[in-house]
Amino acid sequence: MKLFISPGACSLSPHIALQESGLAFEVEKVNLKTKLTEAGVNFPEINPKGYVPALLLDSGELLTEGPAIVQYIADQVPEKNLAPANGTMARYELQAWLTYIGTELHKSFVPFFHHGSDDWQAVAKANLEARYAYVNQHLADKNYLLGENFSVADGYLFTVTRWLRVSKLDLAAWPHLTAFQQRMAERPGVHAALKAEGLAS
Repeated sequence: MKLFISPGACSLSPHIALQESGLAFEVEKVNLKTKLTEAGVNFPEINPKGYVPALLLDSGELLTEGPAIVQYIADQVPEKNLAPANGTMARYELQAWLTYIGTELHKSFVPFFHHGSDDWQAVAKANLEARYAYVNQHLADKNYLLGENFSVADGYLFTVTRWLRVSKLDLAAWPHLTAFQQRMAERPGVHAALKAEGLAS
């Protein structure tokens, strides 16, 4: 498998999932400005959507969209318990968290990365404050989103929460979320992904 990434972008989430999975994989960086891969290939020819992440399977099929990719990875190694079994209530809870992170957190950062207006940024900042307050409270008595065990949703939450600095919000306002970020950073798989993307020493 080959995962196409841009360091620090949302593709860090499936990169973490792959590191946690123990599966064999390659990583290829994409310059999102020039749309060229590290190998000099025009990325939209690989993924017509033009953005990361994208996972090229050994079959030649391409899987896109982070929440779908991380569930695919988890399902390849059920013994690793990276996602609850399909058809269980816990699996739907995982999907609910992946959706919440994608729509309520991830997308609220768009105005900060794409130079939105001051008004747009103010609305996004208010959204983030309310949404992160909810996540912080949820984590008050849990190590991870689904309880005591890591899941692929945690990698996604960790990834987008790293972006808080662009919104000028202070992670310290949410102590349970702060502890979660520290806990995640100490996981060998997370550290390996950060190091591979040049985000940690």
